[in-house]
Amino acid sequence: MNALETNRYTRSWAAFGAAVPRPRALLVVSAHWFINATAVTAMQRPRTIHDFYGFPPELFAVRYPAPGLPSLVDEVSDAVKPTWVGADADSWGIDHGTWSVLVHAFPDASIPVVQLSINADKPLDYHLDLGAKLAALRETGVLVIGSGNVVHNLGGVDWSRPDDGFDWAKRFDEAARACMTSDPAGVGRLDAHRDYRLAVPTPDHFLPLLYVAGATGGAAADVLIDGYAYGSLSMTAYTVGMDAPRTDGAGSAAPLLTEAPPDSSNT
Repeated sequence: MNALETNRYTRSWAAFGAAVPRPRALLVVSAHWFINATAVTAMQRPRTIHDFYGFPPELFAVRYPAPGLPSLVDEVSDAVKPTWVGADADSWGIDHGTWSVLVHAFPDASIPVVQLSINADKPLDYHLDLGAKLAALRETGVLVIGSGNVVHNLGGVDWSRPDDGFDWAKRFDEAARACMTSDPAGVGRLDAHRDYRLAVPTPDHFLPLLYVAGATGGAAADVLIDGYAYGSLSMTAYTVGMDAPRTDGAGSAAPLLTEAPPDSSNT
């Protein structure tokens, strides 16, 4: 898994963390908190969640002991009114969609981390609109992060393509890039793309992109790093409101995790 790897993707995440002005808090929308509600973590010390199985002990030993920021719940609630947001004081924490990136971007784990769930019951426009409302928090020092994959089809994985993508994966990823770098709101219409059903067989990994697109406030995003993994995954990442730091190097993405059901997290 990329949390334990040094490759061109993790080097880019590290370069981003070093270049961005230090935020007062990180608000993360992770593909792995996909539930039937809109909620925000509200604990002082969020636990590190290991929501996968079948991997080496070193991965389960990873801890990301960042503090929480319960007061951010009220700020998020105010920003997104009249949308209701619940406060989760004990059921979630920092899942691997979040900590696998943050261990590279902010390795000292000193910046408060709050997660925002993805409401599985809502349409694309809901998530794009919520991201637009969250843009106000960026002006107060909150860094909004979306963690997922624009293309994420585990059923289509081809292990012989560790650093390549199928044609359909590339077409969809390039369509998303065209939107993000010129008209971010256009990502909300990508469900009409001919490759959408292959690229997005389930919406959990795609929806974090809508929060980032909404939070741009209409400004064009920049590509931080791009590439493909195992044929059916896109590794493209974007930055908003800053020049994307450039890194050199090679290295394909790490082998994939097998994810555990939501009720079998190992913390």
